[in-house]
Amino acid sequence: MRIVAGTMSAVVLAGVGIGWAAQAGLTSGMYTSDALKALAPDAPRSVHGDTNILLIGLDSRKAMDGSDLPAQFVTDKLHAGDSDVGGYNTNTLLLLHVPGDGSRASAAAIPRDDYVNVPGYGMRKIKEAYGLAKADEETRLRDTGVTDAAQLEQKSREVGRKSTLTTVQNLLHVPIDHFAEVNLIGFYNIAQALGPLQVCLNAPVHDDYSGANFPAGKQTLDPSQALAFVRQRHGLDNGDLDRTHRQQAFISAVIANLKSTGVIGNLGKMQGLVDAAKKDIVIDSGMDPVKFASQASNLTGGDLDFYTLPIEGYATVNGQDVNKVDVTRLRTEVSRLFATGDPTGWPTTTAPATKPSGHETVDVVNGTDHAGLAASTASEMAALGYRTGSLSTGSAVTSTDIRYGTGGEGLAATLADRYGVTAVADSALPTNRVAVTLGPDSVGVDLTPPTTQVPAPAASTASPGVPAPAAPTAGPQGAPIAADQGTPCVD
Repeated sequence: MRIVAGTMSAVVLAGVGIGWAAQAGLTSGMYTSDALKALAPDAPRSVHGDTNILLIGLDSRKAMDGSDLPAQFVTDKLHAGDSDVGGYNTNTLLLLHVPGDGSRASAAAIPRDDYVNVPGYGMRKIKEAYGLAKADEETRLRDTGVTDAAQLEQKSREVGRKSTLTTVQNLLHVPIDHFAEVNLIGFYNIAQALGPLQVCLNAPVHDDYSGANFPAGKQTLDPSQALAFVRQRHGLDNGDLDRTHRQQAFISAVIANLKSTGVIGNLGKMQGLVDAAKKDIVIDSGMDPVKFASQASNLTGGDLDFYTLPIEGYATVNGQDVNKVDVTRLRTEVSRLFATGDPTGWPTTTAPATKPSGHETVDVVNGTDHAGLAASTASEMAALGYRTGSLSTGSAVTSTDIRYGTGGEGLAATLADRYGVTAVADSALPTNRVAVTLGPDSVGVDLTPPTTQVPAPAASTASPGVPAPAAPTAGPQGAPIAADQGTPCVD
């Protein structure tokens, strides 16, 4: 659902720029954030006028000031429990690539349950990066004497945004030039301002959790129905992955609506849409709607393809269902989808990942407060064919550190991929030696090399005359959805 609101926001911003010179106050009052400053100042930026925008969908039942959203709205219209449900997970993350030359745009959805390295918290579901950091910051602020609810909410959310931005950039090694965040109520308000929207289902659905109750085929949805359509995941063969495809198809309907109703370019209509959106949307303080609009005609024209980044399979970690991912593969896929090649400036190891040759030795240091972590990690390494050396407890570190001597670069690269960090050459280490200092981000890391097999979807239940969804390939999960090819039918 948050994919939809975030992408609608990007399209709205593109249209806003058309008349900005005539009405400079069109987006005044929209919340802005400086969270992008948390990214490394020397991290690569997009080139050739391209723009990458991370769209963050926050699964929060809270308003910007921390107050509860109206109970009748959350319970009756959203079928979303109450304001204590949902927390601050980013249940949707979408990386939008807008080429500077006006060519076709691409959007890569990151499944919310991908099990990745979250700086400062170790291996977690990517959706948790925001909420973990927000909760810790709110506690810290309270301990320093801050009591104002609105201030607590705004300052702690800012830290949550920084955590999410850093996690995504570390994961994908791709520049993030801008971002937009939207909460639960933002979608409803935008959908209400847009009016009826047409979607298509391959099969009928009935889901009490989301309130989705629709026949197969094309149909027009009101705002409450739209929420149910994009929120349903129970009863779908591939759960969240199918829900992501629904959200992508829904955005196609949004773009079609904007084009057919003449909203884009009409200041009066745009004003109503922006007024509905801006109280629930946060954009980065560096976003320039005029500049963005000058290169975003591909968005408003529907020249946009949606992809879902691949997973390698499923696992259960500490009682939670997670998606297993191959970090190297994700980076390669994003680079290919965005046609940017390997971005220059990202720290890299000197050799490709490799299996242990038997000549290398790995020394393991526990830099955390988790007793026995060095021993358990060394045991796991030994089971996978690594030769381990010394085990020790060292000073506390904030993140895992991997260093290698001559001949150890390949094995160091393999370990670095598993921990989601960068290996560094160290001339002080002996030949074929690798030193791993475990940080809090190492807890729960699975060192087993991932496979490249993508789980096949369940059999299609497509309606007669409706093409079945394409099976996943070696690329992104499932078939891409093109925003300008009518109303796509989805499961």
